[in-house]
Amino acid sequence: MRLGEGAGPPPAPSGARVLVDVRPLQDPDRAPATAVYLRSLLAAYAADPLPGETFVILLDLGADDPTAAFPGLPVVGKRRLPITRLFRSGALTLDPFLVRGAAIASGRGGERPAGSRVVAHAVAGALPIGPGLPVVATLLDLAPWELPGQYQRSPAARFGQRLRAQLLRDADAVLVGSAAVARAATSLLRIRPSCLRVIPLAGGDAFAPFSMEGTEVGDAQRAALAADRERFGIPERYLVYTGRHDARHDLATLLDALARLAAAGRPPRLARGVPWPPRILLVNTTPDDRAAAAVAAAGAGVGELLHYTPALPADQVARLVAGARAAVHPVVSDAAALPVLDALAAGTPVVASATGALSEVVGPAGLLVEPRDPDRLAHALRAAWADDRVHRGIAGAAAARGAGDRRTWADVARETRRVYAEAATGR
Repeated sequence: MRLGEGAGPPPAPSGARVLVDVRPLQDPDRAPATAVYLRSLLAAYAADPLPGETFVILLDLGADDPTAAFPGLPVVGKRRLPITRLFRSGALTLDPFLVRGAAIASGRGGERPAGSRVVAHAVAGALPIGPGLPVVATLLDLAPWELPGQYQRSPAARFGQRLRAQLLRDADAVLVGSAAVARAATSLLRIRPSCLRVIPLAGGDAFAPFSMEGTEVGDAQRAALAADRERFGIPERYLVYTGRHDARHDLATLLDALARLAAAGRPPRLARGVPWPPRILLVNTTPDDRAAAAVAAAGAGVGELLHYTPALPADQVARLVAGARAAVHPVVSDAAALPVLDALAAGTPVVASATGALSEVVGPAGLLVEPRDPDRLAHALRAAWADDRVHRGIAGAAAARGAGDRRTWADVARETRRVYAEAATGR
């Protein structure tokens, strides 16, 4: 819905031809949040086809077509683009022109049902430049503008991000996952509130709480978790960290907080069999991630507190998240909160930074602290790890979020299709 307006009756969704840039799925390590969003949204579209809806996809030259993973997706056209990432920051300037040409061509080629419309859905950083098709843009990341010292170091990067901000302002609709991110987009990028649509995101379909103990499914889940713990050398009680390890994340503050907990000594009421300080499992780490984290942790004197996994299947990650005491998510910028949504879908409480979408997403199901504050983060980690009363409160709220009629990607897909219809009709 529009920021600041009541939810009026939405236009009935109808089939459109949608141009989607799926290049992030061809190289998901470059933009993990974008890849998760695209994969989840396209899977929801494929699972529930809309009459008359078709897709034209943009791909890198020479790479595999990732839409083969969505056999129900009605793809009617494919446009292969030069591999612009080779130009690094220069790709921010080149891509809008290449995408514009593909957008214009997508409206011409192939057969379409009479009366169907064409909409470009820009999920990656590249939006088509200049007049042409209606554009719906999803804004998953504010870090380029919240952290310009990291993401706008070169003249090419600064120009590219200014161009991208202007293209976002020119879009017919900009989708964000929370009202807080909508407000930030208005402040940082000067996007008109009337163009913003808040469509909350969802946890991954693989993430769910464990079944009850004593049931066949629940016992099998716990046995598999025990095997995972043995494989990765983690104790029965652990915290899990599934976020990407880059400038958006605040690993330094997390390590500082752990060092302070170690120096403060063991809480007197903590059960004897529970390790202290807290142990943290970093999931889906690359070799570079592991090396950098291990060096930083050793420098902080807490190297033995971190455990690592390589890239794992989604169901195994979901199991490790569901079995954790809590998920930790220390960041300085996060406009999507996807790892937190996954944790809450699994019924796992969260210790996170109070920034971006996180305050709105977490609510009573976790403990929030200001970014870059190791003292407060240490207090929150201690409470989640060692204070059973506090943990029962946030775990109960998280369990309620993970159970019952929770939000899914089918909901996200349905609401996004309504925005396509809005943009196509100029409403």
